[in-house]
Amino acid sequence: MSAVLRFDDAREVADLAAFLGRLIHYDRAAAVRLQAGGGALAVFGRPPSFEVLAIRTARLCDDAVALDVTVSAGELLESLDEPACAAGVPSAVTGPPWAGVLPPRGGWQPVPGLPEPERMRGAVAAAVAEFRARDAALPEERRTSAERELIGREIWSRTLGSTDLPLRAVHAAQSLGFLRPVRALASAGAPSAPEPAALFASGPWLRLRTPYGSIALRRAGVVGLSVTPA
Repeated sequence: MSAVLRFDDAREVADLAAFLGRLIHYDRAAAVRLQAGGGALAVFGRPPSFEVLAIRTARLCDDAVALDVTVSAGELLESLDEPACAAGVPSAVTGPPWAGVLPPRGGWQPVPGLPEPERMRGAVAAAVAEFRARDAALPEERRTSAERELIGREIWSRTLGSTDLPLRAVHAAQSLGFLRPVRALASAGAPSAPEPAALFASGPWLRLRTPYGSIALRRAGVVGLSVTPA
């Protein structure tokens, strides 16, 4: 442990622990890239089955802390100390390819047409139900992982409403706890009213932002410069 991060309050630690636990559920060997600066910590992860980047932020006590390192998600989770509102930064690991290609820091513009979170959760539920129904209807000789993957790709590549946001991004947000009702955050003693869910674009990137975290992905067929924050 080369450094210690001190968080604003225990809720920040608990929320980060929940996020890391969900990432590890999908990949026990998950790595996360940490970037700290200006009193905030950003944690980037990539749940493998969704093909998106997940971002969770947390407030830090010290505005002077500067950090950019890729570490084991499991080791970071083990280092979290909720009563002390702190975490040790694990030793750096060799980052996976995605850790070198992160969304840009700026240039984000609002994208209209995003449905309300309740409708997004409904779209995910309907897609899951459709997948299960189509899977159950497969004849025995076609019930293979390849056939199921084709069905899943067809369903989750559909876009949401009038936006270019694929359903897999919304599914990721739901699975990682980012689409919880906002009242759950308010009841936890948030210092101010949380901003509603919103969609943004910057070059080839889309970002679904919610009060609990963000999902980012590159749009297929959109030409633009990839930006790796320094």
